[in-house]
Amino acid sequence: MTDVILETRALTKEFKGFTAVNDVNLAVQRGHIHALIGPNGAGKTTCFNLLTKFLVPTSGKILFNGKDITDARPAQIARMGIIRSFQISAVFPHLTVLQNVRIGLQRELGTSFHFWRSEKSLSRLDDRAMELLAEVDLTEFADTVTVDMPYGRKRALEIATTLAMKPELMLLDEPTQGMGHEDVHRVTELIKKVSAGRTILMVEHNMNVVSGICDKITVLQRGALLAEGSYAEVSTNAQVMEAYMGTTSTELEGAH
Repeated sequence: MTDVILETRALTKEFKGFTAVNDVNLAVQRGHIHALIGPNGAGKTTCFNLLTKFLVPTSGKILFNGKDITDARPAQIARMGIIRSFQISAVFPHLTVLQNVRIGLQRELGTSFHFWRSEKSLSRLDDRAMELLAEVDLTEFADTVTVDMPYGRKRALEIATTLAMKPELMLLDEPTQGMGHEDVHRVTELIKKVSAGRTILMVEHNMNVVSGICDKITVLQRGALLAEGSYAEVSTNAQVMEAYMGTTSTELEGAH
């Protein structure tokens, strides 16, 4: 059996009689890029919130590296190596790109979020920060104030700050949302690049992105698991096509 890094067993979340996530059994294999897709209201973001402990499941279990983390708190999950990036770019807008990555690296010094530390104590992180910026093709932006960056580049920076936390499992929430074609392509290539030696679970609407880089796809509908497999398998699945409003497979391939 392939090594499973993250597993959910009968994961369920109810909100006052509404079941947002319904008995979901998910197995994310180590080293894979795994996508969670589905129509609006399918329960994808709720599922992400359960995995990162921003929500508590009504029932079911979550296991990370075989360990039950169902009752763990968000900070504990992050320390274990499950790091999430958000739909809305979560960076400090008035710091430079380099300073943003350096904050992500502070954890290694044991001075996490000690913003009052001297510049000298943080400057030793600069070499590693520059390595991370090189990994996401942002070297030339190191001294740029983040607020002045193009949107797609901000998302790349967010991936760099996520990498600074040394994730074993990266959770990417709509990484290409709101982007033009060129930025979508750049960020897609970036995800493929940084996935080497890591595991990525992503929620993504853009089927072109999913088809290009994902090893496995889980389709949710109304909170329940509808289908699972490679892109070729799920894109020709009759139930999946029906879920995307009766589209043909050709339309599904181009769906955003």
